[in-house]
Amino acid sequence: QLQLVESGGGLELPGGSLKLSCAASGLTLNSYLIGWFRQAPGKEREGVSYINRSGNTKYADSVKGRFTISRDTAKNTVYLQMNSLKPEDTAVYYCAAGRAPFATLSSYAYDYWGQGTQVTVSS
Repeated sequence: QLQLVESGGGLELPGGSLKLSCAASGLTLNSYLIGWFRQAPGKEREGVSYINRSGNTKYADSVKGRFTISRDTAKNTVYLQMNSLKPEDTAVYYCAAGRAPFATLSSYAYDYWGQGTQVTVSS
């Protein structure tokens, strides 16, 4: 059964760090476009970062320089290292896998989604 499971969320102080994990079963992550998305209360889901089959990455302007996406092929897991966290980073974070041959941060290109993990940044 195909499944994406996020973990690593929690409560963190502004300026702190969290590392999210997206573990896959039933699919090989390096054969897909993998994206991280987030949705804050009352806001639309937004693309945060992706890593494509070739290992190329992209980040939303709001997280560039603070977040890093990476992939561990042996563990079939994708990570999102989040540093210098801000209160506006508070959201539910989702990982997603897409079969599309192109790379994008638009959610329409992603076919499989995890259930999400809550990240709260607050003092």
